[in-house]
Amino acid sequence: MNLPLKCSIAAIAFAVTLIGGSLPAKAAEAVSVRLKWVAQAQFAGVYVAKAKGFYEEAGLDATINPGGPNINVETLVASGADTFGIASGTEGVLYAREKGLPLTCIGMSQQMTPFAYVAYDDSGINSVKDFKGKTVATWMTGPQFTLYSVLAHEGLAQGDANIVSQPFSMQPFIDKQYDVATVTLYNELNTLKEQGINNIKVFLPDDSGVTTQQDSIVTSEKMIAEKPEVVQAFLNATLKGWKYAFENKSEAVDIVMAAGSGLERKHQELMLEEIEKLMRAKLGGSEGLGAIDMASIKAVHDSLREYKALNTDVDLEAAFDQSFWAKVPADAKSM
Repeated sequence: MNLPLKCSIAAIAFAVTLIGGSLPAKAAEAVSVRLKWVAQAQFAGVYVAKAKGFYEEAGLDATINPGGPNINVETLVASGADTFGIASGTEGVLYAREKGLPLTCIGMSQQMTPFAYVAYDDSGINSVKDFKGKTVATWMTGPQFTLYSVLAHEGLAQGDANIVSQPFSMQPFIDKQYDVATVTLYNELNTLKEQGINNIKVFLPDDSGVTTQQDSIVTSEKMIAEKPEVVQAFLNATLKGWKYAFENKSEAVDIVMAAGSGLERKHQELMLEEIEKLMRAKLGGSEGLGAIDMASIKAVHDSLREYKALNTDVDLEAAFDQSFWAKVPADAKSM
């Protein structure tokens, strides 16, 4: 006697389960994440999340796209060319929104300003106030606005210093072509030390009252509206990747080295150590990795408006969405 159709289907499914099989699962969501620079330990959490299968476990088929000097992460993500991005920091998000780009920050990697300024011990420069009348170099890709705020907080106008564009090389500073150079605490400063250049003074923006969170985790307004579950899954997996990277640094560096080319291991190890300090500072330590510091963001916004580096007010609640970070499981973001 023939079984009813429903019973036959149920029996087949049960039999498949018994022999260790499974019914077809929902296909993974294809997403891409655009980095602001090439593969290095600055992005270890993303590479770890990919290599350890955290994105896959979250139902994501993630592709990591490297950045470079001519790649604008904010534009690529806002346009939908990339799903997510590790972009510039507070200032970059503010300027993207001022331009009308539908970009939203869902997490902040570095909790304190990673930029610093260096001058030689014999330069006569003992404080930021001494930048007056000196040639000061910085990158004109966003960090210049941090410099403008630092100068202003020390009572100096932009015109009080000769501000010049800095290349992605420390050689001009090494050759003393300018008095002050900009560095990141996790890269260029280590490069100088590795070359035996220790006769320098370091000036931190935070010491001048300027704190800007950096390496924002961004996506588009469209993704948030249409696929919030994908946005949540990506942020969960990314912060889980960062936590694993800090708890397993040697393995994390192995993963980064495999993803990049021409990398020097010791330099990557030092970079990861500094990145951990930046990410676990302030709210990163008390609240969890990736926290968005709205008080800091408002202070930067108001400072840029005061010094006319921003022409219009930005809707901070639209630009920085804390709701996804709030839903990240504690064991994925707390150290």
